[in-house]
Amino acid sequence: MTVKRGIVPRTARLTVLFADLRGYTGLAERLAPAQIVPLLEEFFRVLAKSVTSHGGKVFHMAGDGMMAGFGGRDLADHGAREALAAGHSMLQQFGTIAARWRRDLSVDTGIGVGLHLGDVAMGFLGPPGHKSTTLVGDTVNVAARLCGRARAGEVLLSCTVAAALEIDDSEGELYIGPIPVLHLPQYALRGRSAPLDIWCVPATERLAL
Repeated sequence: MTVKRGIVPRTARLTVLFADLRGYTGLAERLAPAQIVPLLEEFFRVLAKSVTSHGGKVFHMAGDGMMAGFGGRDLADHGAREALAAGHSMLQQFGTIAARWRRDLSVDTGIGVGLHLGDVAMGFLGPPGHKSTTLVGDTVNVAARLCGRARAGEVLLSCTVAAALEIDDSEGELYIGPIPVLHLPQYALRGRSAPLDIWCVPATERLAL
């Protein structure tokens, strides 16, 4: 899952993961900027460790969010199971941190995660002197939109991820290993021609973030 400088971008079939911090606006309003930096460092350490420990690659970190990719080593390697496990790990690992921040700093925070599987182009993009490898395409956009839709403490996954995991459209709760998955109503993404079937790893606690 690499691309060399000066080479025509190659296409691969990956599972793209987006994750971002819920409650960041309130946190930034309440705390001094210098206090926020170590919190974001702790947050990104959790996300990056969850990605790399499940075989993924971090492509972008900025503000309070991250993009990662899983799979792509061969035609059969779509990375869906690894991406789901990484997203679930993020929720579990950040839960204890969020509880400590709530206790010590009086701020409510959480993580929202979106997953979508499909074709992406891997390109070496950016301004002169600051180029980096990134992912481009509709798959990236859908994963980002699902992340934006996810509530604090949720992973939302698309129909392509569900199909790769052999999840059917049954109602009720299913399990992928130890991970609970619920089928949700279709989600209409603005600008797309058809609604998307989605599933979620439900939050263990509801936060209005």
